[in-house]
Amino acid sequence: MQESRLFRIVYYLLKKGKATAPELAKKFEVSVRTIYRVDAISASGIPIYAIQGKNGGIVIDEEFTLDKLVLSSKEKEQILTALQGLHATHDKDSNELLTKISALFQIQTTN
Repeated sequence: MQESRLFRIVYYLLKKGKATAPELAKKFEVSVRTIYRVDAISASGIPIYAIQGKNGGIVIDEEFTLDKLVLSSKEKEQILTALQGLHATHDKDSNELLTKISALFQIQTTN
């Protein structure tokens, strides 16, 4: 499976929580058999697994969070720029979020 597709699957599962193999196969235009090859994702250190049965599906451990290094420098800057726009509206919560995100990304912001 292509690396970009693997990340899209991971993002999808993180957002949705759980998905069936047929659902993922349709969404990412691959075979169900390809989806069950989650070992490529697992090998990268992401705790992904399949649950069998009627209410089963493919899931990522709910305690898992993506490392900040997954975002490119440009993506980090875009996120901070968007948050700075919120800060300009004098939203108290956005100021705290902006501080946390800039510290996480290790990027100085101009408040």
